[in-house]
Amino acid sequence: MVRAPTYDGKGMKRGAWSKEEDDKLRAYILRYGHWNWTQLPRFAGLSRSGKSCRLRWMNYLRPDIKHGNYTKEEEDTIIKTRQQHGNKWSLIAAKLPGRTDNEIKNYWHTHLKKKIDKKTDSADQEHEETSQSDQAERQEINLAASTSSSDHHAVGSAVNSLFEDISARDFWTQPFVSDSEIDYYSLAGDSCYEDTRSMLVFPPDDDACSWLLDSHMSICTQFIIN
Repeated sequence: MVRAPTYDGKGMKRGAWSKEEDDKLRAYILRYGHWNWTQLPRFAGLSRSGKSCRLRWMNYLRPDIKHGNYTKEEEDTIIKTRQQHGNKWSLIAAKLPGRTDNEIKNYWHTHLKKKIDKKTDSADQEHEETSQSDQAERQEINLAASTSSSDHHAVGSAVNSLFEDISARDFWTQPFVSDSEIDYYSLAGDSCYEDTRSMLVFPPDDDACSWLLDSHMSICTQFIIN
């Protein structure tokens, strides 16, 4: 609903322009030009101030004014230029032929500003969610590294205990039992023995001690590496 026009103390009309007023102002300026905005309303037959006539002509009635919806390119130009120069609407209007500074200012506050604020809020929320995800991932990595370090420490302690246990006994002073002296028939039912024997190749008796020591060292080295 259009608000009804009012009149000031000097009898000048204020408020919305009618089609009849637009036609009078357009016809006069197209025929005589806008030679003096203060005197123009009286000669054009309008009960309007010179300022009101000038704004109406510059922002709405000029033949070169572009009406209608803004294109994507125009919106991008407004956003980019405003980021560089702030609210200098006349400078922005100079980059958009056919658009007025007043129209661009109104379009910014009613459409573009809300759109940009919505995108900013969405980007901030996405950034926060990404940060939380990265933090959770870092905590999982730290936990895995801590667990792995504990496992390596446990293996190292087990290896050291094995060496200490072997060194404390008189294992190396006892005569070595050769492969030929073992009663394989009594061990035939021992699945653990069968599995172990199938994987090992026993050396001659004179190299038994050195072979056994090398085997223990190899097993301990594999524990430490893994």
